[in-house]
Amino acid sequence: MAKSIHSMIRVLDEGRSVDFYGKAFGLAVAERLDFETFTLIYLSNAESEFELELTVNKGRTEPYQLGDGYGHFAVSVGDLDAEHARMSELGLAVGKIVEFNRDGGLLARFFFVTDPDGYKIEVLQRHGRFR
Repeated sequence: MAKSIHSMIRVLDEGRSVDFYGKAFGLAVAERLDFETFTLIYLSNAESEFELELTVNKGRTEPYQLGDGYGHFAVSVGDLDAEHARMSELGLAVGKIVEFNRDGGLLARFFFVTDPDGYKIEVLQRHGRFR
């Protein structure tokens, strides 16, 4: 059976992105692989074996076009309100908290935070299927 191990996004500035993911989600560099034309940075924390891979293409100066296809990286937290307040205090680009109900019950509570390259990260309250 397949096991999810990482998701990759392309970023323009390694330092800025590593700083953002460290402040926002406690992710730290697990490994950094430098190649002639690009660098791969694997970020992780003790909460999960799943990693976020940042790809930096050397010499690129223009931001990536994210297009109109909607996709996102998601994390779960124990206290959504506290994380929303913490990220807001850090000056990160956080959206409002949303409650998503279905069939009369809470399906999910979440907000999105935007990273320096414009990627949206969904932050979900641990509940139901979102553990």
